[in-house]
Amino acid sequence: MTTSFTQLHPELHALLPHALHAACKTAHFAKGMQLFATGAIPASMFFIVRGEVVLERMGVSGRVTVVQRARHGFVGEASLQSVNYHCDGKVVAASDITQIPAALVRVSLASDVAFSSRWVAMLNREVKRLRLQCERMSLGKVQDRLLHLLETEGTAGKYPLGVGVKSLAAELGVSHEALYRCIAAMVRDGHLVKEADHLVLGNTLGFSPNPVPCTPVPETPRAPRETAARGCRLAMPSPPADRRPAVVRRQG
Repeated sequence: MTTSFTQLHPELHALLPHALHAACKTAHFAKGMQLFATGAIPASMFFIVRGEVVLERMGVSGRVTVVQRARHGFVGEASLQSVNYHCDGKVVAASDITQIPAALVRVSLASDVAFSSRWVAMLNREVKRLRLQCERMSLGKVQDRLLHLLETEGTAGKYPLGVGVKSLAAELGVSHEALYRCIAAMVRDGHLVKEADHLVLGNTLGFSPNPVPCTPVPETPRAPRETAARGCRLAMPSPPADRRPAVVRRQG
């Protein structure tokens, strides 16, 4: 890790109170370095200026689940008020990351109302992103999860691959083999374009940055026989009087 004293990122400059600016330290982290480990006491808040970081958690089956993948902005901010971290923070691509002392952030939140409001607004955006992630993970098919990611977190149908398909597969909660097959099939069918470092939605899916509202198709009236087949009783007219069968009285 090499510390550099570069100018504070504009987003941090606008978010943090002036008193915290001098406490921010930006450093370069190489791929494979660990920001924090499960169980460690949170000492800093981390803001990704450039690069890529994942939050990972080991499941009871031994399988690693990617809780969050971030290329910009805060990572691990949910642990600000926690006693310890509940996942591992791992650098998966060379990154420039700004560290802010967590204790100073807590003090400023308690004393600076304006900063507190800005911090809550930032957390609200993160909650919306996590809701979309939960919605995505509820989808059963690999293609549906991938399309959901491209549509909700991509820019005009374009999503950066980052460090590769394997990392993306972990984020989607699928095996990388299944994701490779899905991407290959979508590319073959024209639904997806795979660039060197991006996935792009194809025109065959009808993607448009400004979609045109669909006009509902009027429902076709059902025929009487179809209505009867659905169990509805139809009133049958009585036959004319002159066509009614004669009643024969028995002589006794």
